[in-house]
Amino acid sequence: VHSFDHRIVKTVKSIFPAVRTGVLQVARHVDPVASLVATSAEDLWQEVSFIDEELVARAHSLNAKVIAWTADDADQWETLRLIGVDGICTNRIAELATYRW
Repeated sequence: VHSFDHRIVKTVKSIFPAVRTGVLQVARHVDPVASLVATSAEDLWQEVSFIDEELVARAHSLNAKVIAWTADDADQWETLRLIGVDGICTNRIAELATYRW
């Protein structure tokens, strides 16, 4: 379960602790992983233009995965691969499926 409404993520995690949860973010916060800690989520769904190596490293230090959205360009995919992003949300499924990750 992932949501822009982090209260929902926190509630789901408290009721169903075994369910994998994620927080969606559309901005770069001062502390980009604070929402992971506050909600006990395992995944950070971050809008692609706000992802950098520091964000990925901080999330990974919490054993969280970083999923980029929405990345529709092969150049973006390569950059995201190089900085260690764990997943990509895209509108170009067929092209991403053949991309050598």
